[in-house]
Order: sequence, then structure tokens, then C-alpha cells
Amino acid sequence: MSQFIAVIGGDARYLELIRQLKTLPDTTLMLVGFDKLEQGFTGSNQMDFEELEPSKLDAIILPITGTDMSGNIETVFSDKQIQIEKSWFKKLKSNTLVFTGITNEYLTSATTAANIDLVPLLDRDDVAIYNSIPTAEGAIMMAFEETDYTIHSSRVVVVGFGRVGNTVANKFSALGAKVSVCARSIRDLARITEMGLHAIPLEKLSDHTHDCDLLINTIPAPIVTKDVIQNLPPNGIIIDLASKPGGTDFDFAEKRGIKAILARSLPGIVAPRTAGKILANVITQILDETRESE
Repeated sequence: MSQFIAVIGGDARYLELIRQLKTLPDTTLMLVGFDKLEQGFTGSNQMDFEELEPSKLDAIILPITGTDMSGNIETVFSDKQIQIEKSWFKKLKSNTLVFTGITNEYLTSATTAANIDLVPLLDRDDVAIYNSIPTAEGAIMMAFEETDYTIHSSRVVVVGFGRVGNTVANKFSALGAKVSVCARSIRDLARITEMGLHAIPLEKLSDHTHDCDLLINTIPAPIVTKDVIQNLPPNGIIIDLASKPGGTDFDFAEKRGIKAILARSLPGIVAPRTAGKILANVITQILDETRESE
């Protein structure tokens, strides 16, 4: 049975996503927001949003950023404005899947009111774990660019031991850095120690930053506070990998003369092809599981 998928907007990651989805059997791709690209690259079926027939769609893939609070879509490869009104979702079939990177109140309420399944991909463990690899490589790249010393033997503190923090700690340790990891739970602290890394209880972070060359935050909460930053050496650098607005007091870091960088969307910047392939693989798996269950 044929399936119809609409890709509406997106960044460089979506070019590889489109390449991957084009190989699916019995699948028709409709591309909206890619009119700046050559027709030969993306294939046929480029169209304006108004030309979509929502009642025929089996899946919709929105940008990683989803929509804003008015339903507007980010389009990197088009100058045309795309707005999806809440009423549009009600025209979809009941079994249509709507994929997004992240969601907000507008998108969640729109799909809930239409009784449509919304899949925020970045909330999934599999996507987050796969994405942690290019995120960690991006952090390493930034460390190379921003420092005048080797990563080997440098003193690195990773704040958070979730899906990203775990990978970041592993990668920097593999490069020979002296890695400490800050976490809240006793279980995580035990695992960090088992890995041969130095474990720091979260509430003790400020006591361990005086000899830190590079502090990498992965927690999307105000964790890297004035007390933490105050104790950093003058040449210390902060790389914040948490989602906007990050977990760092950037104003205080600037006052102290500490370089603090909010590194957003590193998978899409560092490795868009890999990031796009990750998204395509997960979306394909979800679509296959959905079709098998029908």
C-alpha cells in the first residue's frame, strides 16, 4: 500500500533525510519549503503548502524546531512563509503521524485537538543517544578551536550524566583528558567511578572548578551559577550543550572574562548528513511499525 509523506521545511539535516526517504518503496514524497534547491536534487513533487491535500497524507515531517507559537515554520531553503493553522491539522486522517524535533504549546494543542499522534523526535531515547555522538564530536571541535593546549591531560568537567553527558565524558576521556563528571544521583556517581572517571556530586560542583580547564554543561537548568563560574581559573572555558537558554549564567561569565559558549544544534552543524540519516532511520522504523499494526 502506498504512503504519502510531506516534508514541510527543515535545515541541512533534511537534505539527507529526503535522500533516505526517497528510497522507501511505495512512498510518495511531497516537499514544501525547498524551492531554493535545484529540482534535480530533491526530485519531483516540490509544491507550495497550499497545494497539499491533508486528507491524503500518512505522515508529516516538520522541522526540528517544529512551529512557533503562531504555527509558522522555519524554512532554510525557501523565502516563502509557511503557516500551519490549527484547523489544518483537523483535515488530516486520524492515523496520520506528525513528526517534529521539539514541540510547544501551539503544536501540542493543535494535534491533540485534531486527535493526531505527534512524535517529538528529540524526546526519544534512541534519537538522543544517536545524536549524542555528533554532539560530542562538535564539543571536541569547539574545544580544539577555543583552546591553546592539547585536550590530552587537560582538566575537563562534564556537568550531567544523561544521554549526552555520558557520551561527551567518554569521548574526552578517550582523548586523554582528565575527566570529572558531575551528577545528582548516587547510581550515576557510582557508574562514573566504575568508568574510571572522577565523580562529583552536583551540589559540590563549585568546589571542583578551581582547577578546571574546560567545563561542559549538558543540563538544561541553571546549574553553572555564579559560585561555579567564580571559582574557574581565568583561562577556563565553558561550552554549554544544553537546549536554549542553556544552564550557564552567561552574563556573570562575561563579567568575569570567562569565555562561555552556548553550542546549539551541534548535530545539524557538525554532521548534518549523519543527523539526517539518524532521523530518517527512526522515522522509517516508526512508520513500519505503524503499518504493521494496522
